[in-house]
Amino acid sequence: MKAFGRIGIAASVLAVAMLAAGCTTIKDRRGYIAEELLTDSIQPGLDNQQSVEGTLGRPTFTSHYGQPTWYYISSETHRKPFLSAKIREHSVLAVHFDAAGNVSAVETSGIDQIVRLDPEGDKTPTLGRERGFLQDLFGNIGAVGAPGAAPGS
Repeated sequence: MKAFGRIGIAASVLAVAMLAAGCTTIKDRRGYIAEELLTDSIQPGLDNQQSVEGTLGRPTFTSHYGQPTWYYISSETHRKPFLSAKIREHSVLAVHFDAAGNVSAVETSGIDQIVRLDPEGDKTPTLGRERGFLQDLFGNIGAVGAPGAAPGS
């Protein structure tokens, strides 16, 4: 009987440990992992596109309009099991270039620049009349020979 008690206690401790491990936060880092020493070494007027690419690597994305700009974006999210991920850290390094390809400015921004959008409901509003399921299903019945239809159709 004592052996069963010890096994039961060990099984209970193991079950509690497994449940506690399942509730841990999942951390995920995405994008460019910035090294402060490297990002601080980019100097306007001294560096160009080739030296920036050699120092920082390829950007996350580049601008298509206006002043040429390279963006290096990174974020870290934390997520509890069965819940949505929440952004904990976010940084954007923007390197602006002039027409000759030389660095004109370097800007950094953080999580304070993130805009959170909450969609309104689960439907997209559209123009037109509201139709129910049955109207969609049976809406064309009788429309084949309706007045105004093309002859021979």
